[in-house]
Amino acid sequence: MYFFASLVLSVVLHAVSSAALPAVAAAPPAQYTANPSIGGGGTQYKDSAHFRVYGVDSTTADSTLKMLEAAHNCFVETLGWRTPSLTYKSNADGPYYKMNVYKVEASTMPGAAAQTWTDANAGLAYLKVVGQYMTTPGVIVHEFGHAMHYSEKNWIDQLRTGAWWETIANFIADTYIATSTCASAKASQSLSTTPGDSLIDVKKVIGDSHQVLVDGTSGSGNYYQAWPFLAYITNNPDNYSGLGKEVLLNMIRKYKLNSNETPLHSLERLLSGVTIQKVVGRYWAHMAYVDIGHAKAQAVFASQQKSLNYANLDSNGNGKYTIKTARQPRYMGANIIPLKATGTSVSVAVTASGAYTATLAVKASSGSVRYVDVVNGNAAVTLASGETVTLVVVNTPSALALYDPFSIPADVNKGLEYSVQITGATV
Repeated sequence: MYFFASLVLSVVLHAVSSAALPAVAAAPPAQYTANPSIGGGGTQYKDSAHFRVYGVDSTTADSTLKMLEAAHNCFVETLGWRTPSLTYKSNADGPYYKMNVYKVEASTMPGAAAQTWTDANAGLAYLKVVGQYMTTPGVIVHEFGHAMHYSEKNWIDQLRTGAWWETIANFIADTYIATSTCASAKASQSLSTTPGDSLIDVKKVIGDSHQVLVDGTSGSGNYYQAWPFLAYITNNPDNYSGLGKEVLLNMIRKYKLNSNETPLHSLERLLSGVTIQKVVGRYWAHMAYVDIGHAKAQAVFASQQKSLNYANLDSNGNGKYTIKTARQPRYMGANIIPLKATGTSVSVAVTASGAYTATLAVKASSGSVRYVDVVNGNAAVTLASGETVTLVVVNTPSALALYDPFSIPADVNKGLEYSVQITGATV
């Protein structure tokens, strides 16, 4: 699938100054300047105000340019991302260059739909896209997300942020495709404003929820699929201080420069009145029913819920269960465990080998969900007619780990051992 193939090239190859990006000092021009030197240029091209597309017919170019202009309007002009038309090496006074997008043959990038390339000297990104994907939003806007992220600069050369670049790019693409966030921007380009299907992969993000929160392991990782965490902290259904519409940009812009810390360290500093462990724990609790303020993602969950892998526990008899070794939740990973109530009262008693955050998520027949914390190992709920309940157990160490998601050390990948006594329900 296309979103497994795209990548940022050279994001760890360029030196970055220690100065933070300056604030926008002047309004950008209505038309940016063409710069064919970025990526090599060409003789067949078509322009819009902020982009130049090379190598495709006029009709295809128009479709690509409309999509990119809508994305630029939405994310740059409305939500405040830095335009990829600015080099990350300069301030916001310009010059502003049109971002180049090149159509390429599939044979030049086997297995990939598109790639974001960078000109190290210029500090600018450009895109290479296989011809058949030139009008596919999940490809084009994903790569545009990489280009914006590159222009923001603070995560360049920071190895421990590497896998998160893909998480962010898929979040950008899904936001554009499957939410109403970019509706006005799309309307300005005469594009449909009806949200499309979400990119969420519930079989991975829920079925393999025990993995490290963002895992870049080749062949088995989740870093393309982990973006619902970003949707949760952006939509902020729990109204935690420090989360909300600007949280992702703040994680990038307030990153401790040249520290090689993880994005969770940056997020932790943004929080007030709530711990990072609580935020991650409550995110996973919300994922029990994909209650993250994203209707299209929740619809995918509803259509696939019965096919998801929830085989986390082994029964020891008499209501006691032990986590399967292979399903032990890793660093900031979780087990989502639907319970089958045998009455109206359900209680759990959790015993674990390390720090954890656990919650009972209770969904009403109306679709609303309430959350009951497991405190000192115990929690109990009384179910109303039609309510269902799910136990969520999350591995939340008391201190954040410094780790590279592409090379996860054994201590970070160590699972949480626990058992649970369940009364009033079975698994």
